[in-house]
Amino acid sequence: MTRYAIVTDLNRCVGCLACSVACKTTNNVPVGSFWNKTLRIGPNPQEGGSGDWPDVEMYFLTMQCQHCGNPECVKVCPTSASHVAGDGTVQIDKAKCIGCQFCAMACPYGVRYLNEEERVVEKCTLCEQKIAQGELPSCVAQCGGRARFFGDLGKGIDSMEAPWVGDITQDDVSYQGLKGKRITLKECVTPYTEADFHTLPNLGNDPSFLYLLRNRKWQGEK
Repeated sequence: MTRYAIVTDLNRCVGCLACSVACKTTNNVPVGSFWNKTLRIGPNPQEGGSGDWPDVEMYFLTMQCQHCGNPECVKVCPTSASHVAGDGTVQIDKAKCIGCQFCAMACPYGVRYLNEEERVVEKCTLCEQKIAQGELPSCVAQCGGRARFFGDLGKGIDSMEAPWVGDITQDDVSYQGLKGKRITLKECVTPYTEADFHTLPNLGNDPSFLYLLRNRKWQGEK
């Protein structure tokens, strides 16, 4: 079964917020609401360090719907508006949503909100309108640090894709020129091991998104 997800290399993320801005622009997210937030984790003391600057470390963490494999939001929805689509993503059928917000209360990550104007719950859709046409989600396509990669977990983490890194002296680096060109996680980033991958706390909901962090302490166990 297809299970679309995003892998974020936190060692490459610089906290520029391009993913958050691209998400709001593409999906017309209301002012004050977010489908994708960027959080600063730290600074925290380095293990074995002095406990003071400069022996500190930090990273940026992008937070959005994790498109869980066993989503609590789907279990509590009284109208089946929240559902798992055929591609493994968790979606909301706005025609069925009654705005009860049970799903928002059940979500362990606090990434759903009530659209006050439409009176329905909203969240990240993984840009379903784009991936259905073979494009990348906007947060992946617009990541300047090439820290975000999208793909089917069933095909392996190594195959997750981001936009190709063009050579401005030789390649067509226009939007149309690079639109169909991709680079895989394995081709693009610093070597990694299975131990370098993390998820947000799993409370039985099996989050799909993965976070890659090397040489720093993952702070997301609690």
